Amino acid sequence: MNMKSKNKKSKGFSLFFDRMATKITKASGKPAAFIIACLLIIVWGITGPVFNYSDTWQLVINTGTTIITFLMVFIIQQTQNKDTIALQIKLNELIASSEAASNRLVDAEDLTTDELEVLKKFYIRLSALAEKEQDIHASHSLDEANIRHAKKSKASAKTSLKREGNK
Repeated sequence: MNMKSKNKKSKGFSLFFDRMATKITKASGKPAAFIIACLLIIVWGITGPVFNYSDTWQLVINTGTTIITFLMVFIIQQTQNKDTIALQIKLNELIASSEAASNRLVDAEDLTTDELEVLKKFYIRLSALAEKEQDIHASHSLDEANIRHAKKSKASAKTSLKREGNK
């Protein structure tokens, strides 16, 4: 079996799994799926006396729910990964299309946790600087906000010195 054949089969399975996972995730998120699950539990509960609440009767529900939970983890993770990638691409498009936005954030999902913490601290500082602005609609990059804040601080200091000098 050559490499092209393997890649084709792998892509075929990936496409099949992606479509299947999307359909199952959508179906399992509907009210009807919840109602069916509740009905199954009710039927199981009602059959308890028939089976004298035996170990086998309990094992049926435990095994069934364990298998479904185990498989759903992988299916939900597949659709979550796909949705996350799509969201990242959309956000990257917004960042790339805006002249005012920093392109440093385009690949933020590839940063380490420590690097993300550093960025978070920058945005916390940006938020603190924005709170000092009189115009709530003003939006700036961190660099621009620091420059503006420094200019305002200097102007405020000069004003304070003038006031003290006039006393």
